[in-house]
Amino acid sequence: MTTCKETSKVRDSRYPFTAVVGSEDLKLALILNAVSPRSGGVLVRGEKGTAKSTIVRALAALLPPVEVVSGCRFSCDPAAPDPECPDGPHEARTEAVEPPAPTAGAVRPARLVELPVGASEDRLVGSLDIERALTEGVKSFEPGLLAGAHRGVLYVDEVNLLHDHLVDLLLDAAALGTCYVEREGVSVRHAARFLLVGTMNPEEGELRPQLLDRFGLTVEVRASREPSQRAEVVRRRLAFEADPEGFAERWSGEERELARRIAEARALLPQVVLPDSALWQIATICAAFEVDGLRADLVTASAAIAHAAWQGRTEVTADDVREAARLALPHRRRRDPFDAPGLDESKLEDLLNQIPETPDGAGPEDSDPDDSPPEGPGPDGSGPDDPGPEGPGGGAPADAADSTDSTAPATPDVPGAGAPDPGTPDTPGTQPPADSKPATGSGGREQTFDADPAARTRLFTVPGVGSGAPGRRSRAMTPLGRTTGARVPEARPGSLHLRATVGAAAPYQRERGRNGPGLVLRRGDLREAVREGREGNLVLFVVDASGSMAARQRMRAVKTAVLGLLLDAYQRRDKVGLITFRGTRADLVLPPTSSVEAGAARLRELPVGGRTPLAAGLLRAAEVLRVERLRDPARRPLLVLVTDGRATSGTVEESYRAAGLLAGITSVVVDCEGGHVRLGLAGALAGRMGAETVRLDDLTDLAGMIRERRSAA
Repeated sequence: MTTCKETSKVRDSRYPFTAVVGSEDLKLALILNAVSPRSGGVLVRGEKGTAKSTIVRALAALLPPVEVVSGCRFSCDPAAPDPECPDGPHEARTEAVEPPAPTAGAVRPARLVELPVGASEDRLVGSLDIERALTEGVKSFEPGLLAGAHRGVLYVDEVNLLHDHLVDLLLDAAALGTCYVEREGVSVRHAARFLLVGTMNPEEGELRPQLLDRFGLTVEVRASREPSQRAEVVRRRLAFEADPEGFAERWSGEERELARRIAEARALLPQVVLPDSALWQIATICAAFEVDGLRADLVTASAAIAHAAWQGRTEVTADDVREAARLALPHRRRRDPFDAPGLDESKLEDLLNQIPETPDGAGPEDSDPDDSPPEGPGPDGSGPDDPGPEGPGGGAPADAADSTDSTAPATPDVPGAGAPDPGTPDTPGTQPPADSKPATGSGGREQTFDADPAARTRLFTVPGVGSGAPGRRSRAMTPLGRTTGARVPEARPGSLHLRATVGAAAPYQRERGRNGPGLVLRRGDLREAVREGREGNLVLFVVDASGSMAARQRMRAVKTAVLGLLLDAYQRRDKVGLITFRGTRADLVLPPTSSVEAGAARLRELPVGGRTPLAAGLLRAAEVLRVERLRDPARRPLLVLVTDGRATSGTVEESYRAAGLLAGITSVVVDCEGGHVRLGLAGALAGRMGAETVRLDDLTDLAGMIRERRSAA
């Protein structure tokens, strides 16, 4: 039987870096950043259970120890202390000083500091005691995690779930090497240079492209499909859990050798030269892959230099450029939020083979930039700026990605193209009375559709003021935003409201014995600012996928509009879910998730055919919202129901009863009924739900028809 003590020993022990099976690209990316932090950090993307966290936590043990000023909470280097260190000033230690300068040093291992998803801004950057600043006139600063990670490793697990504001602060500090803390006119700064590593599961949502670009290198990690490799992973893990110390001892030799190589590469790094030929290759590759900005060029150059040092070379070669580009460019190829990061390695290889070295002394002004990228057309006529449909790069346009759906096989209950479906009693909207006729649409499934990924949509909000996760949709009380009032803080004030604080203290100055220009404050005088910003919501799509949706290409219009709303949800930091109903049941195709990309993928693959179980779809929506309310009570829902209001599986009365369960939920009903004669069933259903009705004809500009629901606020 495993005891609690044994379990704690396993948890406290770190799995050796060199004992991890596979994940060679991830190991290389981490090593390059250990050699040169100028590589910009590593973003590790991968499915769950792929040892992402295990490898990162094992990295710190390989880093050389650091010498720090004794007693300094900010890990200043005794040889070059930070002149603005809050614990300073520290006097630099030099060999010429006799006796030695008073700055004493201590050696400690490099730290691995972990940033939890639920961390606050004060926990990340540190906190100023505003009360002491106002009453005593001193800067009392409590260091945050960035100070603890200085000269070590800062690890952010599930970085995609971290609030965007915190990610911005984190990446700014990593880029500048400095952490700034500003609170009501009181400011503190300190050095914050660290190796930044973030891990994420793309199924839980992507980072914004702007934030992705701030990570220097990225690696996609997948579990091996080779049985022998998987068996070796299990074998080693079981051995580690049985005897953590003995397992670590067996790998200690490999660990010491790897640590030695990292230290040698760090020492060699200043001697590595980036020749003009390699720089020309980097610039041409980045231009050919059409990456935005010049950060890709800078990061690729830094990574190539680090790779040359790692290989023991003093000059960057094409091999170094190849490895650096493989790690630095994939996440910078996204052109659409629904694109997955990726890089066409065959195109990269062709570019490296075809890019000529520039003559000595040649520069951009001596060369024709139009001639620098090689032609290299493929068999389909694609050039170097066009990876073609076969390339795995994530930067393909959205319509190209959509076109791949045309090869998807039809599901058994989807009507064939141009043929009637005997099992589908729904009819095209042009003949509403003839419910007994089978559907004869142009196809049982719309396999491709054109959607403008850049289409802007109007804001669709939940009425009232919420308190959910920060986002960009509905009004909410948030830590950030415009100040709307003040309140007495329950704990240490997060953001002081100066005017209210002074107003609370002013009437008591005489009895408190004030006899000078200073204000005499007490803890009870402090007032905290109340701020109003925006929150993210849960947008639940409930889509009719019955046979009638195939008529007159209705599903094409539905997919186009819903894809636009998904893009809007992505930009506003919403969670999304997708329910479809057809045949005799309703399916939760996409459980509520922050991965809007997954919603777009499910939507493109949506099959069409069968009867219309409208009541089942509404009941399933009510159940999903009930569960989500228990799971995340602060996140308010929005419901988008796409239907023509017909119920050919079950009765209309059942649908109305189910709709009553959704009364009170902010909803919009998209009326898909077509033709000149309309029964108005969707409008009647919307009335039972208290929802707004939008016609299918307006779906191409659905956002223009969805108005802000502020009247009930």
